[in-house]
Amino acid sequence: MQFSKCSLWLALLAIPFFSAAQSTYLQQQSKHLHFIDRLELKTGTVSDLNFTSTKPYDRRYAVQWLGAKADSMLAHTPLFYNQDTALRLSKADQYNLRSLYLNNQEWVTGDRSSFNSKKPFLKKFYKTPASFIEKYGDDFFIAINPMISYRQSVELNNTDQNIFINQRGLNVRGNVGNRVGFSAMAMDVQERGPLFVQNWIDSLDAVPGANFHKTFKQTGVDYFDARGSFTFNAAKYINFQIGYDRNFIGNGCRSLMLSEFAGNQLFVKLNTRIWKFNYQNLFMELHTNSKSNSTNALVPKKYAAMHHLSMNVLPWLNIGLFEGVVFGRKDKFEFGYMNPIIFYRTIEGNLGSSDNALVGADFKANLFKRVQLYGQLIIDEFNFSELRNDRSWWGNKTGSQLGLKYIDVANVNNLDLQLEWNTVRPFTYSHFDSVSSYTHYNQPLAHPLGANFNEVIAVLRYQPTGKLNLTGRLIYWKQGLDSASGRNAGSDIFRLNTDGRTSNYGYTTTNGVASKGINALFLASYEVYENIFIDANLLLRRFKKGNDASQNTTMLGLGVRMNLWFREYDY
Repeated sequence: MQFSKCSLWLALLAIPFFSAAQSTYLQQQSKHLHFIDRLELKTGTVSDLNFTSTKPYDRRYAVQWLGAKADSMLAHTPLFYNQDTALRLSKADQYNLRSLYLNNQEWVTGDRSSFNSKKPFLKKFYKTPASFIEKYGDDFFIAINPMISYRQSVELNNTDQNIFINQRGLNVRGNVGNRVGFSAMAMDVQERGPLFVQNWIDSLDAVPGANFHKTFKQTGVDYFDARGSFTFNAAKYINFQIGYDRNFIGNGCRSLMLSEFAGNQLFVKLNTRIWKFNYQNLFMELHTNSKSNSTNALVPKKYAAMHHLSMNVLPWLNIGLFEGVVFGRKDKFEFGYMNPIIFYRTIEGNLGSSDNALVGADFKANLFKRVQLYGQLIIDEFNFSELRNDRSWWGNKTGSQLGLKYIDVANVNNLDLQLEWNTVRPFTYSHFDSVSSYTHYNQPLAHPLGANFNEVIAVLRYQPTGKLNLTGRLIYWKQGLDSASGRNAGSDIFRLNTDGRTSNYGYTTTNGVASKGINALFLASYEVYENIFIDANLLLRRFKKGNDASQNTTMLGLGVRMNLWFREYDY
């Protein structure tokens, strides 16, 4: 087995010597993601490069796609001169386009002198506004940036505690010999969230989006966020990435297939782009649970393999197929799952195993150069005869998503609306073997709520000027929870689906102890200088479980961040 692992890694490491020019990836929470979505909608077609259903986005593909639509690579020049106003860029769009080029100059062709800073700091640093250090050589490129953020908040129902988040780190990206692209980020974080976040951490012994953590001053947490990857091409259309980070599949706020909610994972990713097809194979090493502060024991491992095939069926319509499996093996990876063609259920039969497999489909349709419809369907287990006889059978484990994006609402430039509905039936993502649950480090791999819920999300974004962004986000959900007597309602995906299941029928969505929640955020962000933001935010949260008293949160926050995203508590 050890020989097999060694041979595999040697083969992967040899690939860069046969590869072409390499890119890196935008951060998943990059400020440019919404602009890329806007521009795709304005063209009225799905991306020719097929990159918007899987994230993070490839920097080179993003810049090339924008460049292909542009009349000029100069960011201050309007992209289109069509009489249709939907194809014209607003001043805020032009600002965003220039910012995208500034932050990805290595893929901008032609003269880049217009991006130079008028007065570099100490004549050595910030020669361009987006990079502290940026160096171009004959056969290499490197960019280095500090990452700093501090936000102070006041929770009105919890004034005794100091609510804050303090982040500082370093981000590096580049390429060598036009063959290997690389990126790395290392960040130390101290954080004390509002009470509901503290309760979430205590109940699951995990910090959302983080792996190992330590207690900080009794009620806070201290953790290290390290990410990095190498990318290279095995052939003209096939890209390899080996990294420690997160991935996302879908077009919505949430994903029922794979989201970035859980902590970072070690992965190998193959992405193949041919004609109208984009095929992604993702192989991940996961952890069965979190690591206690008081032990040095190794965290048990498990693995996942996921495939996503998407196709531009029509100029305005993209559809995708998904399959994934989570499985546990003692000290080894099941190499049968590395076959990118055979369906996992077939492989499972050949292996004589019964791992936790899901299949699904997704779509997005761009309409009228203003509107996008999107959705997902996932099936964990399904029996048509049981559905026909009794829809409440516990084993019909499915989930659905339907969403809408509408840009320039009421002809107001950069006023964009997004609506989304998610529903997941009881016991979806769970398994009879806890090792194979659809989780990583005590966190869901897909939706934060787990299963047995209905959820509605509304997001309204407004960018009146290039530097000012206003965001309002509202989440409402209903979920059925386990009872105090131990009856399993199917919401806890960490629990064995055989534990506490009192019958095989009677499991409708939101069955169990009724809970309702609402989470509302208002955020105003002003970009003082490229990638330096001042944020002011208001968070309102109400949660009611059964006959228990309501848990209410009202929190005001003010902060500053450099080269970092705004950390949300959207659950």
